[in-house]
Amino acid sequence: MLNLFGNDHRTCDGMNRRNFLSVGALGALGGLSMISLPDLLRARAEAQAQGRATQDTSVVWLWLGGGATHVETFDPKMTAPAEFRSTVGAVQTNLAGVQIGGLLPRIGTVADKMAFVRSFAHGTGSHGAGTYWVNTGYASRNNEGAGAQAHPSSGSILSRSRGTNHPRTGVPTYVRLGNITGDGAAWLGRAYEPFATSGQARLNMEPRVTVEQLQDRRALSQAFDSVNREIDSTGMLDGLDQYGRQAYELVQGNARQAFDTTRENARTREQYGRGLGVQMLLARRLCEAGCGFVTINYGGWDMHGQIANALRRRCGELDQAVSAFVRDTVDRGLDRKILLVITGEFGRTPRINRNAGRDHWGSLCTLALAGGGLRMGQTVGESSSKVERPATAPIAPIDLKATVLHALGLPRDLQFTSPLGRPTYMIEGGRAIRELVA
Repeated sequence: MLNLFGNDHRTCDGMNRRNFLSVGALGALGGLSMISLPDLLRARAEAQAQGRATQDTSVVWLWLGGGATHVETFDPKMTAPAEFRSTVGAVQTNLAGVQIGGLLPRIGTVADKMAFVRSFAHGTGSHGAGTYWVNTGYASRNNEGAGAQAHPSSGSILSRSRGTNHPRTGVPTYVRLGNITGDGAAWLGRAYEPFATSGQARLNMEPRVTVEQLQDRRALSQAFDSVNREIDSTGMLDGLDQYGRQAYELVQGNARQAFDTTRENARTREQYGRGLGVQMLLARRLCEAGCGFVTINYGGWDMHGQIANALRRRCGELDQAVSAFVRDTVDRGLDRKILLVITGEFGRTPRINRNAGRDHWGSLCTLALAGGGLRMGQTVGESSSKVERPATAPIAPIDLKATVLHALGLPRDLQFTSPLGRPTYMIEGGRAIRELVA
């Protein structure tokens, strides 16, 4: 198994945001608590038998877990009174008259390839409920967003539409690089959950390699050589069914290569940087290989005190990784095929609190996008004079979901049959953001 671990961040309500990715043929041998690669391949075979079309557009969903401040990121509002405006100042972008937070200068240099939405809102200040709402497009059935997921995520909808694996490369359609509440398939079924195997198999045929070890090609090679020797000596592969064998071959072949960021040249890896940069580079590689939806949870944004100091620790990686991703996709001609979405569960209170921080605020939220064939180089909507709420028509989570599905080429009237036998729309009431798709 390849294990990609990010930072472990806990929000003020105790929710754990540990980032991980596990890739392996573990499921061929049983013992999984989640969907396994052989199961995904069976589902893909069924999709092909039904003649479903496949497309090559992708989404990278960068989740700022904990609730990033909208003021210090993409709406600094330097004309507001001191207790409301950005605590870290602002930088001028390469878009005339458009400023963003002062700790994001590199993103400012690629702003013409991005869109900053300044009227995104939903109204809840709960971590769980806000996360569920933004990821599914719908308010949760209870205040905290706990319990069974009732609405499918966009990644699961895509997996259900295209099939669970790319027909040529075998790369999963939907890959999770970090747990996010509401990122699952709900009633669409277990086969359409994000690809992130976990659990203990009866037999171990997976090498375990951390993100740091992935920087060392020799460590990666040795890990796979070790599992090859174990399988050859035990005859384990002979006992797998066709999907189990195919799963193993995929991890050893094309899919494995897509997950190996050390195949990139040193200059590219340096441009992306460490931490979040490795995950963003991996996301680009996965999309390039046919993955349709990748989630990344970059947590640590629940900043109730000393926000300026806390932001300096988070914004450096964000600034480097996002700007590198945007430039890289443009240079490779992938910007029309890959949509980057940057958001979180809510924004932060407009007025700085007594601890020099900001608290939960659902009345205005962080949202920025890049690529995907949408109209970039603009701000969308306006906030009020004290960055408290939208001053123009609010853009809701269901509108963001409609925009994402539009970029993925899925019809607005897409329906699937629920377990009750009822045709059910994936989008009800929402519309793609007009300024981005017109």
